[in-house]
Amino acid sequence: MDYCANKPYPPIIVQRPDKKTAKILLESYAGCGGEDTAIHEYLYQSLINDEVHDTLLGIAKVEMHHLYILGKLIDLLGYPPAYNTFNDNFNMIIPWQSSYVSYTSNLKDFLVHDMQMEELTIKHYEEAVNLIDDIYIKAILNRLMEDELCHLCLLEQLYERFVN
Repeated sequence: MDYCANKPYPPIIVQRPDKKTAKILLESYAGCGGEDTAIHEYLYQSLINDEVHDTLLGIAKVEMHHLYILGKLIDLLGYPPAYNTFNDNFNMIIPWQSSYVSYTSNLKDFLVHDMQMEELTIKHYEEAVNLIDDIYIKAILNRLMEDELCHLCLLEQLYERFVN
């Protein structure tokens, strides 16, 4: 089974170092709805539910690749790829926290939550594309969104199969 869009990723390059752009990417990297949270959440859910284990673990592996890509971009932009983000004014660091992970064990509840989080991730990527001027980063974010749409579709299929 494919857990991501069936096309290559653009090269991980940036036009020039830009810490402001790096800070924008940190939300998708290690924010509440970021890739780091998604990895932990999908891994947790795959451990507690055998019915959806393979799909969630497959999605988690793709999210780990996304985390790597974003981390490399953040580093190339001149900012350390630490697991944190910033408040709206970019003047206060907010560290990633395990409390971002939803620990619900009810299959219906966590699939609904996962679909909502995939939609939020897509929204974050769309917002970042609109804020960032770097053509290379825009291409990467657009490609990552394709994977997130694939994840959303897979989660909808799981919901239809095991909940409805």
